[in-house]
Amino acid sequence: MIAQVALRPPSVVMKLSRLGSFHQSRISFMRVLLRRLVAEQWRFDTPDWHVDETGVGHAVYTVHGPDNTYSLVAFAHDIPADQRSDRVIAEAWDTTFTLHDGIPTAADIERLRANVPLQEAGRISTKELTLSRANRSVRLWEYVVDCLSRGEQPDEEQLHAVGYLMRTTAVYGSGKFGAADRCDISDREALCNPFQVEMLTVYLIRNFVMDLVEYMAKVRGGDTAVPLEPELRRCMGIGNSTGLGMAPFLVHHPALLSAWILARETALARVRAVRNVPDVIFDEMLGHLQLCLRNAENWNSQHDIQKPKVVDLCAGMADVLNKFNDIRGEDQPWDALYNWVAENACEDVQEQIVSAMLEPYPELVDDLSNCMFIDESAHFKLDGSVSTSDLKAQIEQSYDWALEVDYSDPKEQARFWYVSEAKLEPRLGERAEEEGADLEQPLSIARDVAALHAALPVDQPLADYLLTHPKHRHIVRRVQLNQKFPYSEIRDNLLESKILPIDMLRCKLSFFGATKFDPRSDRWVRICMFKNAPFPHELTDQDNWSYGVLPC
Repeated sequence: MIAQVALRPPSVVMKLSRLGSFHQSRISFMRVLLRRLVAEQWRFDTPDWHVDETGVGHAVYTVHGPDNTYSLVAFAHDIPADQRSDRVIAEAWDTTFTLHDGIPTAADIERLRANVPLQEAGRISTKELTLSRANRSVRLWEYVVDCLSRGEQPDEEQLHAVGYLMRTTAVYGSGKFGAADRCDISDREALCNPFQVEMLTVYLIRNFVMDLVEYMAKVRGGDTAVPLEPELRRCMGIGNSTGLGMAPFLVHHPALLSAWILARETALARVRAVRNVPDVIFDEMLGHLQLCLRNAENWNSQHDIQKPKVVDLCAGMADVLNKFNDIRGEDQPWDALYNWVAENACEDVQEQIVSAMLEPYPELVDDLSNCMFIDESAHFKLDGSVSTSDLKAQIEQSYDWALEVDYSDPKEQARFWYVSEAKLEPRLGERAEEEGADLEQPLSIARDVAALHAALPVDQPLADYLLTHPKHRHIVRRVQLNQKFPYSEIRDNLLESKILPIDMLRCKLSFFGATKFDPRSDRWVRICMFKNAPFPHELTDQDNWSYGVLPC
C-alpha cells in the first residue's frame, strides 16, 4: 500500500475558479502518450511526401505500435488571406488532416482528398479516427521561412512569444463526420486512456508543420537554406483555438471527470506523504519550480482576465522559491510546502505547485494515468429502491452549495446553454436579451438539484415517485452518481451572470497537457500543445520536457 495523506475534499477542489487554475502535469494525456511511445518502442516511418513547390499537396506520416498502425494524412493548401480564420464556421484552411487506421491505399488517399479539405462539409469513414485542420500564424510563418531560406536562424524570443507556427481550430473524433466511434477502438490498450487518438493526431501534425516550413524555406532559398536548429524546433508546438464547444464535456461526463480529478488528487496525496527526501530530489524539485516560474514569466496574454492572474502567478512562484530551502528540514517537506502555499498564495500558484510536486516521482504518479478511463454506461442505472427521504438527505449532504443559491434572483439564471442550429455546437445565451431559452440544454445542474430537493415528498419509494415525475430522472442519476464519484460535480451555478466558461476549458485543457493558456474572451482561448516535446527521433524515457530546460 502506497502511503498518502488525506485527499483534498470536493468542496475545495471542485470550485470552478480552482478548476480554472489547473496546469499540465505528469498524468496529462500528451505526456501519457509520449511515455507509451517510448516504452513500447513505436516506430515512425519517413513521410510519404507529395507537396509541390507552391506548398500544395499531401503527405502521409505512419507510426507503428505493437498492435496497430496509424497514419496521419495531411493536405496542404494555398488559400487567400481573407479566408484564414480561427472561427469554427470557416470553410477554408491552410492544412487539413485525418488520422487513418492503418496504412492508406491510393484509393483511400483519393477518397480523403475529396473530403478532408471540406472538413464538416465532407465525410470520412470508419477507417478514419480523427478529422482536423490548422491555419498558419501568418507573420511568424513568413518570418521563419524567410530566415531559414537565407541560411539564418530565427530569433528565439520571437518564436517563444507565439510558441507555434500553425494553430488548429478543431480535432474531431468519436464518430463525428463519419469517423470511427470511440467504442470501436476503446478496447485497444494504446487508445483506452482518454483522448490518446486526438493527442497522437496533434503530435503528428506538429511533425508535418515543422517539415513543411523547412521544405518551403528550401524551395525559396535552395542550397542557401538551413533547417531549424534542434532546440528552436523543439520550442515550437501546435497552437489551438478552443471555444464553448468544449465546455459542456465536463458536465456531460461526470464519472469521467471524477476519475481524472481523483487520479490527480491521489498523486498529490502520495507525494505529500513522502518523508526523508534526499538532496538530489530537492534539487530536482527546485529545477521544476524554476521552470514553472520561467514559464509564467514567458506567459503572454493581452486579456483582462488572464493578465492579473499571470502577474499573481509570477509573484507567487517567486515567493515559493524564496521559501523553498526552509522546508528541507521538515519530516514531510512536500506536505509542508503545500500547506504553506495553501495559506499564502492564490489558487493559480497552489495548482502550479500541485503539478510541480508530481514531477520527481514517476514511481508514485505515472500508474495513476491508467485509472483515468471509466465505462460510464456501467453506472447509468438508477437505484429506485431507496426512499425519497434518503435521496433528500444525500442532496443536503453533497449539494448544499446548490441549495444555498437564490434562483429567483435574475442574476442566478442570467444565462442559458443551447446548441446552435448552424454548427450543432454548444453556445451560451443571455436569458434577458436573447431568444432560445425554451431550447435550453440540461447544464443547469445546481438549479435542477434544488428543484428536485424542493419537490421530493417524504418517505416514498423513489421508483414510484419517478414514475409520475420522470422529468427529475436525469438529476436523480447525477445525485446517485455523486455518491460513488465524489469529484463528479462542478460546485458552481453554471447559469450565473459572472460565470467564466473559460475556467471549464482550462480544466479540460490542463488534462490534455496544454500550456500558454491565453483567453481571447470569457468564452474562447488559444493554447499551445506539445511545445518543447521531443520529435520522434528524439524520444527517450526522460519525461521532463513540458516547460523546456533551464539555461546553463
